[in-house]
Amino acid sequence: MQEDMSRGAGSAFGGNKTKSILLVLIPAVISFVLTPLIWHRPMGGMMPSPAQLPFFIILGVVESLAFGAGVLFIFKGWPLIKQVGNVSENLKCWAFFAITWSLMSWWPHDNFHQVIGHGDFQSLLYIEYSFHLTLIISAIIIASFFVSALKNRQ
Repeated sequence: MQEDMSRGAGSAFGGNKTKSILLVLIPAVISFVLTPLIWHRPMGGMMPSPAQLPFFIILGVVESLAFGAGVLFIFKGWPLIKQVGNVSENLKCWAFFAITWSLMSWWPHDNFHQVIGHGDFQSLLYIEYSFHLTLIISAIIIASFFVSALKNRQ
């Protein structure tokens, strides 16, 4: 395991590094390009200043890359999680979904925030519970999986 981690993300996922990079970049680029087509800002809504805009673009790129990393994890992560010994199959499955959600949810999460409109607190509550609460639950699941895997290693 230690040896796999030292070889980088491509080989840690048991495959060709170039294919792994493409499996991240292709969905990342697609999600970044589709963002303004899927999530339309409300007319007359607040817009960032020209000085703030590059920071929002950088954040959008990072969120799209995280989305792409989630796609990579869908294809390459499950076989690795299945190999973890002495952890229940149920916890392995939940950990897989929790990790995938933790990587992929930032793209829709941030974009929903941008399109709900200023002062729509009901929609804000939906977003907060749909994303923040599920990400907290995901973190608990991932921590449980990690602790269980380490505890059972000895």
